Amino acid sequence: MEESIPKIFGKKVFNDKVMKERLPIDIYKSLKRSVKNSRPLDRNTADMVANAMKEWAIENGATHFTHWFQPMTGITAEKHDSFIKPTSNGNVLMDFCGSELIKGEPDASSFPSGGLRATFEARGYTAWDPTSYAFIKDGSLCIPSVFYSYSGEVLDKKTPLLRSIEAVNRQSLRILRLFGNNEVQNTHTTVGAEQEYFLIDKSDYDKRKDLILCGRTLFGAKPIKGQELEDHYYGALKPRVSEFMKDLDVELWKLGIPVKTKHNEVAPAQHELAQIYTETNLATDQNQITMEILKKVARKHGLVCLLHEKPFSGINGSGKHNNWSIQTDRGVNLLEPGDNPRDNMQFLIFLCAVIKGVDEYADLLRVSIASAGNDNRLGAQEAPPAIVSVFVGDEILKILESIEKGEKYVSPDRKKIEIGVNVLPSFPYDTTDRNRTSPFAFTGNKFEFRMVGSNMSISSPNTTLNTIVADELMQFADRLEKSENFELEVGSLLAEVVKKHKKVIFNGNNYSEKWILEAKKRGLNNLPTAVDALSHYLDEKNISLFEKHKILTRKEMVSRWEIQLENYCKVLNIEALTMSDMVKREIYPAAYSYVKSLAEGIKLKLDIGIHILNSESDKVLMNNLKDLCNDLFDNTNKLDNMLCKVDDIKDKMKKARYYQESILPLMIEIRNISDNMELYTPSNYWPYPTYTEILFNI
Repeated sequence: MEESIPKIFGKKVFNDKVMKERLPIDIYKSLKRSVKNSRPLDRNTADMVANAMKEWAIENGATHFTHWFQPMTGITAEKHDSFIKPTSNGNVLMDFCGSELIKGEPDASSFPSGGLRATFEARGYTAWDPTSYAFIKDGSLCIPSVFYSYSGEVLDKKTPLLRSIEAVNRQSLRILRLFGNNEVQNTHTTVGAEQEYFLIDKSDYDKRKDLILCGRTLFGAKPIKGQELEDHYYGALKPRVSEFMKDLDVELWKLGIPVKTKHNEVAPAQHELAQIYTETNLATDQNQITMEILKKVARKHGLVCLLHEKPFSGINGSGKHNNWSIQTDRGVNLLEPGDNPRDNMQFLIFLCAVIKGVDEYADLLRVSIASAGNDNRLGAQEAPPAIVSVFVGDEILKILESIEKGEKYVSPDRKKIEIGVNVLPSFPYDTTDRNRTSPFAFTGNKFEFRMVGSNMSISSPNTTLNTIVADELMQFADRLEKSENFELEVGSLLAEVVKKHKKVIFNGNNYSEKWILEAKKRGLNNLPTAVDALSHYLDEKNISLFEKHKILTRKEMVSRWEIQLENYCKVLNIEALTMSDMVKREIYPAAYSYVKSLAEGIKLKLDIGIHILNSESDKVLMNNLKDLCNDLFDNTNKLDNMLCKVDDIKDKMKKARYYQESILPLMIEIRNISDNMELYTPSNYWPYPTYTEILFNI
């Protein structure tokens, strides 16, 4: 590396350090005040900031600018305009003003809107989000922005997230004031995203239509060797992968993304990177950039990065562990036990707010990570099941149960932290083990939401999590602000919460059949598919929650519900059409060709009178393959006929159910037939690279 890491880190980011260097002190302070107080910039400040951004961007090779936003596609969008401004003498100036910085006007008609916008209604607006730093990518100054319609409806994932962050801040401050903390002026949620992904050779990728069109393999027999030897996890990096990761680190560091950890994951060809925790809005933007840079750097190394939740059947899928917490502007983590009784009482308030929120809004958390792709992953190898539960560890569970009973908790030979209320027990430092099967696990000073799929934006799950916790904190503050004896009221409140909501706490094996039965007995929802989850999204309690905190309106929630259902149907439709095409154009002809060669070989042996060369076994193989070919052909025709009926179903939920209950099972059957055929067909006949070739070819 030519330059040291401190010198390259944030090199392409218009961050606070750059702003201090390039903006007049009064303009810098005006900008920071506007951000802190959520107020619009005055025209002079906007123009000065825009000019400084432009000069910095041009010095760093940029020729264009773009409002970089996050529509409901789940990926980012950008429309690029150059800095040039023609002059009367035929030359150009490089110009960028405050109005261009603050507001843009991309076409909104072709983005998903769930009925909020008609196709002929094209007008939409982007507005600069100054809480997230501008950056340079591919020769353009990228300005993080929100996206909304001409009539004011939210069309993106960033706006609800920003609103939810502010909701948590408001309610957290109320709780802190009750504990006598008047110094903290702001709280914010933090996130550290662990990103899993697969790397495969581009030559193998180019031969697989399913990978190109669907991001996952629709066919593929189980490889002879998978992950059963556990030799890939944390194993030594292969040279080609190591070189890729080195380049990836540098590109991400230049963009100010604090990636720290990299390693091989459990499945062959699977890897992971993780970044240091930062404010949720910034972490969300950075994860979107990370997914894009992963793919670009992989291509430079002759590789392809797969971010699908389940690109290969029978081995681990890829998730994105969302490590979430709340922090004050003084750097104090509110989900970490403190060193004095008052702090620990405060910690328990925030801990129980999360537990209560997860119990009451488990359906919303499930919806926030619902997709056709994630359905393939949840409940499989090392991915949590669809039942949302909370892991807190045995120690904390015992403490919570003692609070419920009003008993003092005693932990022998352990350091204890007194909580300060007689009805509450001593609180030891947590030394709890981790639970890799839990969907929502407390890991000492944060909660790890493990259900998020690897290719998903983390906006929706964090918007949901922020909102439900804000609501619980609001309920707590409403009650405690009226109390005459604060400490006794805290004790009563915590005891009530534990008694009513401890049913969502489960520290055992989430994969076990016993847990499914136990969860049902406890009254916990089991929503195994995206369609099951989405059937609850518009429940009145959920609409009320988002409207109460001004995160989304009822109309905006309906639009998101429609978008998710439409996306589910579109994904399965593309997969079904791809599957049919692969069978008819490649798999069936290849297998039939082999059957034909077997028949010709048998005839030749009989013609020349050779009866000892296993002609009978050849006949058995030929007949088995012929039967499989017939089954494959018949089922594929059946799939085609079923797809023809889809357009007649107008109700969005019924259409999604049709895909889930009718088309998807048939697709699984077609795959099973094809995978069985692959096992008996020579590699020179089979039209695609096999799992063994793909997963072990780097």
